[in-house]
Amino acid sequence: MKNKYAAKASCILLALFFGQVNANALDIVRVDPPNWWVGMHSKTVQLSIYAKDISSYQISSSEDKVTIVRTDKTENKNYLFVTLAIDPALSTETVFLNFKKLGASTVRYPYTIAKRTAGSSARKGFDNSDLIYLITPDRFANGDPSNDHIAAMGDRLDRSAEFSRHGGDLKGIVQNLGYLKSLGVTQLWLNPVLENKQPNSSYHGYAITDHYQVDPRYGDNALYKQLATQAKLHGIGLIIDLIPNHIGHKHWWMKDLPSDDWINFNNTFSATNHMRESIQDPYAVEADKQQFTDGWFVATMPDLNQRNPLLANYLIQNAIWWIETAQLSGIRIDTWSYSDKQFLSQWSDRILAEYPQLNMVGEEWSTTPSIIAYWQKGASNSDNYVSNLPSLFDFPLQASIAPALKEEESWNSGLIKLYKAVASDSIYPNANALTIFADNHDMSRLMTQVDGDADLNKMALTLIATLRGTPQIFYGAEIAMQHPGTESHGAIRADFPGGWADDEVNAFTGKNLNIDQSQTLDYVRKLFNWRKSASAIHQGQMRHLAPMDGIYCFTRFNSEERWLICLNKNKDAVTLPHAQLVPLVNSGKIAKHFLSQETQLLTQGLTLKARSADVYRIQ
Repeated sequence: MKNKYAAKASCILLALFFGQVNANALDIVRVDPPNWWVGMHSKTVQLSIYAKDISSYQISSSEDKVTIVRTDKTENKNYLFVTLAIDPALSTETVFLNFKKLGASTVRYPYTIAKRTAGSSARKGFDNSDLIYLITPDRFANGDPSNDHIAAMGDRLDRSAEFSRHGGDLKGIVQNLGYLKSLGVTQLWLNPVLENKQPNSSYHGYAITDHYQVDPRYGDNALYKQLATQAKLHGIGLIIDLIPNHIGHKHWWMKDLPSDDWINFNNTFSATNHMRESIQDPYAVEADKQQFTDGWFVATMPDLNQRNPLLANYLIQNAIWWIETAQLSGIRIDTWSYSDKQFLSQWSDRILAEYPQLNMVGEEWSTTPSIIAYWQKGASNSDNYVSNLPSLFDFPLQASIAPALKEEESWNSGLIKLYKAVASDSIYPNANALTIFADNHDMSRLMTQVDGDADLNKMALTLIATLRGTPQIFYGAEIAMQHPGTESHGAIRADFPGGWADDEVNAFTGKNLNIDQSQTLDYVRKLFNWRKSASAIHQGQMRHLAPMDGIYCFTRFNSEERWLICLNKNKDAVTLPHAQLVPLVNSGKIAKHFLSQETQLLTQGLTLKARSADVYRIQ
């Protein structure tokens, strides 16, 4: 795989070889995507070619099995968009593109079209049998101190500052894959690792400045591929975090925009109104809808206009390129609903055409189930909008968990909130396909949400492991990381203890963990490793009893097994009578605890420990 500098150098060297360099020689700065593959579902690829006055050149192909089907020019003469048709019978990897204009020498540019990895289109995406582990790479582990300070990148390392770089990188993740496997992790979601050449606060990754390069403070493209390969050897897939909605204001495009309509609001900051409801509101005026989708988050994040078909193609191909390059198992899509909704249908449709079994989860931060449901594949929408997105994050469920556990029980507080969230599942086209979580990088950590109560924290983790959907946990949840007294995102995304050589506490080895941390770590390991083989938890049916007196019980079952999960918020042990449990256990006689293997005879009732969440195999 050639990076932009290597490609440019190759072009110049080839021109020298053919004796064609002169004062008017074409200097191709970059071609995106930097390479492609033969054997894709779509037989065409759109190249974005950037060079001074490139639009005045004619282009041809040296290979008869690679033909130029169209060229598109914009107001900016420094861009040329060229669509190639690739014959599946193409056998050579290097195709030369010839650039010619009157009075200038022909330039031959080598472009790689490689053979696709066998079985690539049939890759299996993440599903409900998985545990997704979310990492903010800058804050997890510093495996390569040599990339901590890169002068050209601007934003410097300072571990004492919450919003500066702290030095975590891809090598640190590679080095700790064994630890992740021990937790029962089967999928890794990394906050974006692509180049964020922003002047400050770039550590979060959501202000991309180059769609085709890993940020050098994390490593490079080769190391990202190595991470994916090594993770696979540990039984772990890699999920990429993509942002089709916006870029960083230091993106290389911003110095010379490809077209006048590349950025919304004529490249002038106009804030989004965040009114996601307007997209589904039958009474909304168009101005409100436009301000939501076209408005910028902040002045440093220009909002992309995906109605421009050249930009839409660029973003779609970029997603496909990373999936194919790094052999990824899924995509997490940032700020899903803020992009143009017709583009979103096209984006997901074309990706799934290449990878029919891939999974993608969108971030639509709303606690209203109908708003989440609108965007899921299979939704019957009143405006006839068709979505192709398989999964969304279940924010309504997330918002119910901490209040359900912390609040006093009443007709409208406490566990009833969790019950109502689950009872709303009929609103979704496929509630089982949702991705469930208790916290993430943008909100208070779970342990802080429950006011540092280790018992409530354990209950929440048990819910995430046993309710329908695909579970996701945030790095550090396994050691009950918390940030009392602050809601700063820099504190929420704190350094993982043990990720730096001089850390006094080391979660990877267990060194100096306190009792809550040690016990939580032990429980998470047991819980999610048990979950791997619990088929009824993955895809089984569910039944639950309405909560009563601080107790909530539900069952997950299929033809092979039945699990009973019970939460007891009370300060004392409670024995549930057999008659109350019959709707959940049917004819089951014995409840065997999933960890201790201790059994209880259900005809004598089921005794729940105080302030507990326990799982039982019903036999």
